Amino acid sequence: MSIEVKNITKFYGKQKVLDAMSFSLKKGEIVGFLGPNGAGKSTMMKIITTYLKQDEGSVFVNNFDIITEAIAVKKSIGYLPEHNPLYLEMYVKEYLQFCAKIYKIDKSEITKTIELVGLQIESHKKIKQLSKGYRQRVGLAATLLHNPEVLILDEPTTGLDPNQLIDIRNLIKDIGKEKTVLFSSHIMQEVEAICNRVILINKGKIVADSLIEDLTKDKSLTDIFTKLTR
Repeated sequence: MSIEVKNITKFYGKQKVLDAMSFSLKKGEIVGFLGPNGAGKSTMMKIITTYLKQDEGSVFVNNFDIITEAIAVKKSIGYLPEHNPLYLEMYVKEYLQFCAKIYKIDKSEITKTIELVGLQIESHKKIKQLSKGYRQRVGLAATLLHNPEVLILDEPTTGLDPNQLIDIRNLIKDIGKEKTVLFSSHIMQEVEAICNRVILINKGKIVADSLIEDLTKDKSLTDIFTKLTR
């Protein structure tokens, strides 16, 4: 398995944010990670990517333990958090060169990645000059730069116009053929268009884990979301 989550529990003070959560993802899966605000999605993603430590349970990414083999885990993962952290005063290429140095990868990968995410026209600009949609593309480029086997994408389509949505949607679908993608979004249409499986959580617990086609046989994803989380 590319990602294996076993009985993860996390507290913020006395509040239990994740309650013995377990699931696994294999290569070639694009899994929609859904839940209302405060359900624990971002916390779970931060634990998988080693940004937070769990209180109980274990997580393995490509068979690497997130606690004892954190560096190997980070090398395996491309992570785009919900609030895309960028150095706004840097030029697009300059920022990606900075990221390439961190990962110790050849600069030739920068040009390939810029083309992959459709940043060619904007690559000469400072990041602060870009629209929100193009800033998302810069974040996605940084996520893909080191060719990770696992992608953790937290609200990656935020701020994109309809044309950009289609481009990024198709990009994620193509990438997902050879990688493992955990994809969080509040836009049900995006999840249905991109993902082949859904994990739905509420109050720190999994309330549904199924293939999209099975889950939406009789009801829309929006109806199921509402029923299981309200």
